[in-house]
Amino acid sequence: MAAASQALSALRLAAGPRLLPGLATSCRHNSNRTSVSHLRRQLYGRLYPVLLVKTDGSTIHLRYKEPKKILMLPLDSSTLPEEERKARLRRQFPSRAKAKPEETFEAIDMETYKRFWKK
Repeated sequence: MAAASQALSALRLAAGPRLLPGLATSCRHNSNRTSVSHLRRQLYGRLYPVLLVKTDGSTIHLRYKEPKKILMLPLDSSTLPEEERKARLRRQFPSRAKAKPEETFEAIDMETYKRFWKK
């Protein structure tokens, strides 16, 4: 009986590991295996702690659906005074640089550069 069980265990070892039907696993483990670095998902399974900054500068700690550090609420420009609103618009859309006048080559003496020309 002992010899039969030894023979049976030797057959099991020779057959290799048993896999469940429908499951395929890789048996090659080396340094070239890949790992998942970033999941591009639309919905996250939990809520994350986030710092919310209001327009007046006050902050609130809350839980948000995406992992972020800080959320800032947009500023309503219709509630600002006229000078501050114009200053913000000037900072947001700066004016274009003025065009410089073109240099003319009338004042250059060509005789000083004559030695550099090919004959």
